[in-house]
Amino acid sequence: MSILNDLSTPAFLVDRTVLNRNCARMRERALASGVVFRPHVKTHKSVEIGRIQHDGAAGPITVSTLAEAEAFAADGFRDITYAVPLAPSRDKLDRVRALAARVERVSVLIDSERALQALEQYAASNGMVFDVFLKVDCGYHRAGVDPSNPDSVHLAMGMARSEGVRFQGLLTHAGHSYHARDIEEVRRVAAEESGSLSRFRALLATEGLGEARRSIGSTPTLSVTDRFSDCDEVRPGNYVFYDAFQATIGSCAFEDVAVSVLATVVGSYPEREAAIVDAGALALSKDLGPDHVDPKFGYGIVCDLDLRPLPMRIAALSQEHGKLVGEAHLPVGTRVRIVPNHSCLTAAMFDKYAIIDHGRVVDEWRPVRGW
Repeated sequence: MSILNDLSTPAFLVDRTVLNRNCARMRERALASGVVFRPHVKTHKSVEIGRIQHDGAAGPITVSTLAEAEAFAADGFRDITYAVPLAPSRDKLDRVRALAARVERVSVLIDSERALQALEQYAASNGMVFDVFLKVDCGYHRAGVDPSNPDSVHLAMGMARSEGVRFQGLLTHAGHSYHARDIEEVRRVAAEESGSLSRFRALLATEGLGEARRSIGSTPTLSVTDRFSDCDEVRPGNYVFYDAFQATIGSCAFEDVAVSVLATVVGSYPEREAAIVDAGALALSKDLGPDHVDPKFGYGIVCDLDLRPLPMRIAALSQEHGKLVGEAHLPVGTRVRIVPNHSCLTAAMFDKYAIIDHGRVVDEWRPVRGW
């Protein structure tokens, strides 16, 4: 074991105790609710954490890249949903086909007739059938079909009747929950998320489709819900780490954030209440965090080595520099821990994670890279 002062900075720290607690709490809530637990792995991209999410097993997972799917399949995960609308290109379809031959099920996502036709043509040419979810827009307006549009019903029925795909159900993501300012707003979005799928499913039932699986998932909405209802499957991801954003809008307490970036003060300018750390945009990302709550929030929460917030704000980032402003005087060589605004993007900046337990480094895990 080594101590934090032995690490080269910037370094991505994962508190094992907090991580385990976050994973257990969400998993137990899903099991108590009687729904399928299919956590997202995009936040951490680590097979070690993927198994912690399932209490040591290789259970169902959600991925955001085919590289993630391939790496987790190699580690024994056998039921994988690729939750980004599938590009109907030969290379992507070939990779999905290869994955499908290695695992029990790999489900993909579409939200257009054109994508359905591409899958059907490829399936017919290659003697296979794709497992497919229909992506539904529950209010985020990033991707997905409008559940109130008759064309959406037509697409769902076409998927259900297709010989080239197996219709897996309806999938949505309440990304607009991140625009909330407090827990009550998050809860309103949670009701929209599950309600939109249930209403659409009821509409499909009148057309003879029957019971379509309803898959929901956003960390804010699932974190503030004690019991998951009006759904059949949940796909939280960021909850394993949480971050400054989630703590600010009320998805979690500050003590639930499992990650931080260790950085070193490389420039100190007390005369202008400023300092520079060696963690810039390529260590923290330029995610503005909850600027809808606090326009001057900065690029993360600056803390001492015991994670006590300091009266400093990260006012600007360049590639390898982070500019801190505030009352604290931090001499050159001082080490700080920065709680990132968005743990998913920040984790993706690092090729290894330092796993810590009571302030000591006890392991090192490497995430999947690439697409």
